[in-house]
Amino acid sequence: MGKNEKHGQVKCWEFKKCGRQPGGNKVKELGTCPAATTDNGRFCWYVAGTLCGGEIQGTFSKKKESCLLCDFLRMVKREEGADFSLFDLNKR
Repeated sequence: MGKNEKHGQVKCWEFKKCGRQPGGNKVKELGTCPAATTDNGRFCWYVAGTLCGGEIQGTFSKKKESCLLCDFLRMVKREEGADFSLFDLNKR
């Protein structure tokens, strides 16, 4: 698994193996994930249009229930510890 160059941590598409990262095997079918084009790809719940549960999702307010149950978000929360913020991406 690759590491996030900025944080040294796993990116959401690596963890979920969705194939929507640039060059991924699902890009032709589903398009490149907007989380894969952010500065670090670590905070996918904050980005509209991610692929979760096999479906392209909307804004956080529309996908929050599934995000809060997501194993990737839970892992990020554990790794970030006291620096974790669901909404403030500058607090990392």
